[in-house]
Amino acid sequence: MKLLLAPAVVVLAVFAAALGALFRWSFLEFIPGSLRPGGLTLANFRSVLAPQYLDTVWDTVLLSAATTLLTLVLSYPVAYALARTPSRRARSALLILTLAPFFTGAIVRTYAWVLVLGNAVVTWPVPMLFTERGVLVGLVHFSMPSMILVLAAALSHIDPAYERAAASLGAGPARVFWRVTLPLSMPGIVSGGLIVFAWTLSAFATPELLGGGKVKMIANVVKDLGLDSFNWPGAAAFAMLSLALTLALLVGLGRLTAGRAA
Repeated sequence: MKLLLAPAVVVLAVFAAALGALFRWSFLEFIPGSLRPGGLTLANFRSVLAPQYLDTVWDTVLLSAATTLLTLVLSYPVAYALARTPSRRARSALLILTLAPFFTGAIVRTYAWVLVLGNAVVTWPVPMLFTERGVLVGLVHFSMPSMILVLAAALSHIDPAYERAAASLGAGPARVFWRVTLPLSMPGIVSGGLIVFAWTLSAFATPELLGGGKVKMIANVVKDLGLDSFNWPGAAAFAMLSLALTLALLVGLGRLTAGRAA
């Protein structure tokens, strides 16, 4: 049994070492023009609490919440069809279409959206590329396959007998869905929502390409600090602050959904 746990312990040790290094760098002094850090300081955390960085954190949370909600609304009908359609061919086609984005890299998909949102394929009535709207579209498209698979797994475990029983008692299709199907699929909604929300909080490529430098999320600011300004201690401090925020949000959402489920 101990030997079976050894790989997991090694992986956890590597992650812990990387996190420890990040934590240590966040307390080192940034010396402009030098790649060598100075002594211990709290100045990095005071710097990342500046209004422009806090605005980035707030924008990231709002964009992540909007992405999660929109992804859920768009994915639920597809997942329902995937789980309930009696046709094997239709189910296979839906599954292939759902999995297809996984066979193309995130960069390729994002560049395709650059063409679509940049009026090269479709003429949009409002600017889409290099705006928050365009980033939202890209994030939703990136997140939908995972949400569909999670929801479809949850819906496939619901016994149709419950829905037939509700219908036999006089409930219409809308009432059956609202009072039976939706509550029973709540575990999938919660799991998919948490995955998409956490995923979007750390998104980098989509806001970098579709935002064009005008839409900044947390990972983009960390990259700017670390690779453009070579302020590695500042980047580490902002990453630690973002990690703490992410954990706090996920714990809060987990407790909220667990309380409602109980």
